[in-house]
Amino acid sequence: MPQTLAERLKQPGLVVAPGVYDGITARIADSMGFDALYMTGYGSVASVLGLPDAGLATYTDMVGRVRMISSVMKAPLIADGDTGYGGLLNVDHTVRGYEAAGATCIQIEDQEFPKKCGHTPGRKVIPIADAARKIKVASEARSSKDFLILARTDARTTLGLDEALRRGEAFAKAGADIVFIESPESVEEMRKIAANFHQPLLANMVEGGRTPLLSKAELEEIGFKIAIFPAC
Repeated sequence: MPQTLAERLKQPGLVVAPGVYDGITARIADSMGFDALYMTGYGSVASVLGLPDAGLATYTDMVGRVRMISSVMKAPLIADGDTGYGGLLNVDHTVRGYEAAGATCIQIEDQEFPKKCGHTPGRKVIPIADAARKIKVASEARSSKDFLILARTDARTTLGLDEALRRGEAFAKAGADIVFIESPESVEEMRKIAANFHQPLLANMVEGGRTPLLSKAELEEIGFKIAIFPAC
C-alpha cells in the first residue's frame, strides 16, 4: 500500500513535490518516484481554460481535474483548492469533494475573491478571523485525518511578515496540518517563519518569484518540510 503524506511527513527529509496539471504531467512525474505531486492551480487553469489563474476556474473545473489526475498516479496528491470557492459551506463542500476525488491534501488560501496567482502584486486577503474559520471548517469536513489541510496565507506581500505569521499561527490553531506562508522575500524571512511553527512548513519555489530559490539541503537546514515546484 502506498505511503500516505501524513506518514511521510513524520520521516526525515524534505518532501519534493513537482507541479502537475493534467494526466500526462502526472504520469511522467509519478514515474520518477517523487514523495508527492502538487496539482498547481496556475497550471490547471492554463491547461483547462487557457487563461490566467485569477479566480476564473470553478469548483467543478478543479475537482474534475483532481479526480482525473489522482486516477493515473500512485504518489500522494497535494491539490490547490484556492479559496474554497466561496463561503464556509463552499469550503466544506470543496474539502469533501477533493477528498472523495482522490487528493491526499488540499490547499486553502486566505485571498479575497477573485484570487490572484501567488507572487503577483496586489493580492488582498480576507480578515484573519474569517480565514481561520475556513480552516476550521476544512479540518472538520474531512472524513479521515490522513487527508491533510494545507493553510496558505498571502498576507506577506501587502501586510508584511508579522501579519503573515499571525495568520499562520491562527490557521495552525484552527486545525491546519501544514502551514504555507506565501512569498517570503529573503532567507532571513524564511528562517523567521521556520522558527515560529511546529507544524510542517511548505516553501514555494517559483522561477522569477519573490522567494529565493534554495536547494533541497538549504530548505531542510532552515526547517521546511515540503517544497513545491509548481512551474517545473
